[in-house]
Order: sequence, then structure tokens, then C-alpha cells
Amino acid sequence: MSLIPEGLQYTKEHEWVSETSTGVYRMGITDYAQGALGDIVYVQLPKVGENITADKVCGEVESTKSVSEIFAPITGKIVAINESLGQTPETINSDPYGAGWLADIEVSGAVAGLLSPEQYRQITA
Repeated sequence: MSLIPEGLQYTKEHEWVSETSTGVYRMGITDYAQGALGDIVYVQLPKVGENITADKVCGEVESTKSVSEIFAPITGKIVAINESLGQTPETINSDPYGAGWLADIEVSGAVAGLLSPEQYRQITA
């Protein structure tokens, strides 16, 4: 069974978000996603300053099994990326909700369309 922490919001595409400060959300991929991918060997992240749109591709995760697209969980501007993943992408496997975070997104409007932990559990069961 995958770890699905309370206090986060999720997407059907297996990303998570958490508000870190007013209007800024941290995103990553879920434990379920990293488990399905297997050993992660490369991550392509969006660039700081880039505008991303909810449900559109904003990066890639490459594993020993496959390449998977990262979908933006919300619309906004990238204000930070986890640069350490360039050297240690496998951190996503070991700590997807902590040190394996992907990017911080600044939003200007309402955040909608995300799943609660219980709703996410239902699609991964």
C-alpha cells in the first residue's frame, strides 16, 4: 500500500501539492507514482520563472523502466526547483514527500480541482 499523507492535495496524474506559504505551493510526485516507475535516474524540471498550466506537461521523470510526464497540478509561475535532484534523482524514490519535492509554484488565483487524501486513495486502491 502506498503512503498517502494527510494535509496534502493530489491529482489524478499522481502529483501532490502542499501550500508552503500564502499563494506558494510545493509539488512532487506521489509514493504510488515513484513505486510504479521504479528506480528514478533522471528528472527534467520546469525552469524558474516559467509559467505552467494545470493538467499540462511541465517536466519528465525517467526511470530504469520508462519515461513519465509530470503534469502541472495547478496553474502558476515556478519560483523554485529542487536543484539537488539533478545529482540525486533517486531521492524521489526514498523521500517523495520530503527531500524529493520537485518545484514551488506561485499561484495568483484559486486552486481547484485537486483531490483529498481519501479521494486519491480511492483511485490508487
